[in-house]
Amino acid sequence: MVKTGSGAQRELKDIKLSRYACYLVVQNGDPSKPVIAAGQTYFALQTRRQELEDDQTFKSLREDEKRLFLRNELTEHNKHLVETAQQAGVETTLDFAIFQNHGYKGLYGGLDQKAIHERKKLKKSQKILDHMGSTELADNLFRATQTEEKLRRDEVDTKQLANQTHYEVGTKSTPDYQRTWRHDAGSASFPGEKYSAAKNRREKEMFP
Repeated sequence: MVKTGSGAQRELKDIKLSRYACYLVVQNGDPSKPVIAAGQTYFALQTRRQELEDDQTFKSLREDEKRLFLRNELTEHNKHLVETAQQAGVETTLDFAIFQNHGYKGLYGGLDQKAIHERKKLKKSQKILDHMGSTELADNLFRATQTEEKLRRDEVDTKQLANQTHYEVGTKSTPDYQRTWRHDAGSASFPGEKYSAAKNRREKEMFP
């Protein structure tokens, strides 16, 4: 029974919600209510358990499988980063190239995309992201996700500030890169034409 605006009581039928609907209701509810507090605790625990399970699954993968997974993640997050950067004033192709280079310079101790490409001794047609090991890909994924978050959180609205933000996040991602070049150019080779074909096959094996 529930009270109506006039003070009268009216019986409501039970409504069956999907799991996701329950999640939204609980996460946006008043935690001072015991049932909401219990629900928020439950979902927090389930989220943490999934994170731990995913972490163990990732650790059990072979190096090439880790690289495939991280390369795909980086591709997706770069799309989000582009959208967020555009909202901050990074509009043209040249703007975005400069924006990306600021992130690389921060992460790689001053090296831009061209310098990294040369350092890895790649051909003109080869992409640097296709020639990174899992650790290097993870570092770049962290750079991309944290930059996107900071651009949104700080409500950055000029490309100059966006560039500076990307650079600063890069410098904080992995400080060791500012002191030494840690990546072996020849150890991680994933040509783009092979990557695309292998990605779907490996992901089906890894996450059926």
